[in-house]
Amino acid sequence: MPLSCRELDQKINELSERSKLLFVSLAIGSKRNRLSELETLLNDPAVWSDTGKMAAFNKEKRMLINATSLFAEFESKLEELQIAKELFAEDQSMESEAVNALEITENIIQKIEFQKMLGGKTDMLNAIVSINAGAGGRESQDWAVMISRMYSRWCERKGFKADIIDKVTGDDASGIKSMTFIAEGDYAYGYLKAETGVHRLVRISPFDANKRRHTSFASVFVTPEIDDSIEVEIEEKDLKVDTYRSGGAGGQHVNTTDSAIRITHMPTGIVVQCQNERSQHKNRATAMKILRSKLYEYEMRKKMEESNESEKQKMGIDFGSQIRSYVLHPYKMVKDHRTDFETGNAEAVLDGEKILDEFMENYLLKAGKTNEN
Repeated sequence: MPLSCRELDQKINELSERSKLLFVSLAIGSKRNRLSELETLLNDPAVWSDTGKMAAFNKEKRMLINATSLFAEFESKLEELQIAKELFAEDQSMESEAVNALEITENIIQKIEFQKMLGGKTDMLNAIVSINAGAGGRESQDWAVMISRMYSRWCERKGFKADIIDKVTGDDASGIKSMTFIAEGDYAYGYLKAETGVHRLVRISPFDANKRRHTSFASVFVTPEIDDSIEVEIEEKDLKVDTYRSGGAGGQHVNTTDSAIRITHMPTGIVVQCQNERSQHKNRATAMKILRSKLYEYEMRKKMEESNESEKQKMGIDFGSQIRSYVLHPYKMVKDHRTDFETGNAEAVLDGEKILDEFMENYLLKAGKTNEN
């Protein structure tokens, strides 16, 4: 359908108004000012001798660049769109160039609006991801492996580091009963929090000689890796600490010392464990880090329920809910039950490709709109 100059001008005005609201809500002005301050600080030789401060400043700088660069790109594209509009007003043959410039600018502001969904206090932090196989033995344990592979591939594509903290192998050693890993990267928690819930798989079982269709379940629980900027009080008297022998690959790799750590927080019943290091002290430090994160999430959830905020989360962020189905037989489809977003390219989702981002983004955008109402 042809676009008139008047319609184009109206769309540009709408984009400008949307950008003004986003500029304020995302605090772009103050972030740019802070970025300028950091650049001055990082040029001060006195800061270079303090490696801890230098690292913290560089991390903050990187986060601010990520938070403001997209808006700067939008401003540049909006200027180009204005020029395209003027050329189109003088020469109607320039319509396709104007339409293309409009589409590019609209796509960028949509990305900025999604970026707004990652403005929570903990969204920028690393994510602690726990995967647990449901009932069903070998079937569910294999499904847990598929889920872990999906997130591993997703982390690789995003440039995130994924460190396995704890892993309990399945009955036949090829599957997993549970696994916990830390996804390290900017806004890892902001994205992965959309994955909390029960994931359902429907397929022809590779373990069934009669080739029957099976349904398997695995749960995913995601918490932010709390850093020192967030205080979480833990009293030693509330902890029950157990040591046990780490599982090994066999032979010389078997860990012959009781270095694995399991910590139970008695008041809440939260249990964490770590066995990826040979050092008991390192495993304890990692387990305490995970405990702090889970306690923070526990307290936030409790406050949310007390203030009836959970009513705003009607799309199934409840940790026991079934959020997504992955159907591989008799047809192929992945569907998110909270947003109704779906795709027939199940293989791409399970490979952690770009389409998995779309599932996360659709949920986060819908969650944000629900919370605004």
